[in-house]
Amino acid sequence: MDLKLNGKVALVTGGSEGIGLETALRLTREGARVAILSRSEEKLRRAADHIRQEAGTAPLTISADVSDAEACARAVAQVAAQLGGLDILINNAGAAGAVPFEAVADDTWLPDMNLKLLGAVRCSRAAIPHMKQAGGGAIVNVTAIAGKAPGAGSLPSSVSRAAGLALTKAMSRDLGPEGIRVNAVCIGLIRSAQIERGWQKNAPDLTWEQYSARMGKSWPLGRIGDTAEAANVITFLASGAASYVTGTAVNVDGGSSPVL
Repeated sequence: MDLKLNGKVALVTGGSEGIGLETALRLTREGARVAILSRSEEKLRRAADHIRQEAGTAPLTISADVSDAEACARAVAQVAAQLGGLDILINNAGAAGAVPFEAVADDTWLPDMNLKLLGAVRCSRAAIPHMKQAGGGAIVNVTAIAGKAPGAGSLPSSVSRAAGLALTKAMSRDLGPEGIRVNAVCIGLIRSAQIERGWQKNAPDLTWEQYSARMGKSWPLGRIGDTAEAANVITFLASGAASYVTGTAVNVDGGSSPVL
């Protein structure tokens, strides 16, 4: 399938590791000109080296914090100036961590919302004028299945993620007439450094495949997902192959959640 990404310019926030890095790699392989954004310059260097080795082309790297509105604006302006515009924005910046409701103080709520929700707002606001100038574009908000099906001890993250889903739908309505599609991907349990640490700590005698099967034994697909599987869905939604898809949220959770 031709994803119609050749020559497109894409910015991936949280692009130095995990799902963001894998998405940046997939976009690069499909011919897009890619920029990755992260707070850590060291992680950005490693990510750029990895993408260069795997795809033959290094991404533009930008060290910035999406919690800072001016930093978001500067980052988007840099992408547009150096890569010749902006067609695709992947709002992937975020952090794991959740606790019960009574343990969440104001100074915990606000940084979480600032990073996960308002980070996407800021980057999108800066990107939209460039997409309008190009005649259209695509925004993918990477969120979590907890935004649809919050569990106990999932705060404040599940609330921030639910707000991200509402943001996705509202933006899709506002921006559709401009040819800008906005979708979300709801991530379930996907292999990550954090999950691998749990594997090494709790079941070092098991292979990854055995540990994955143990963790996912009650799920329809019976295993933990891989970052590439999430990146494939994100890349599709960002591509021209999804030209009539907007305002939707796709679950990438191996069927583990109870929601559509």
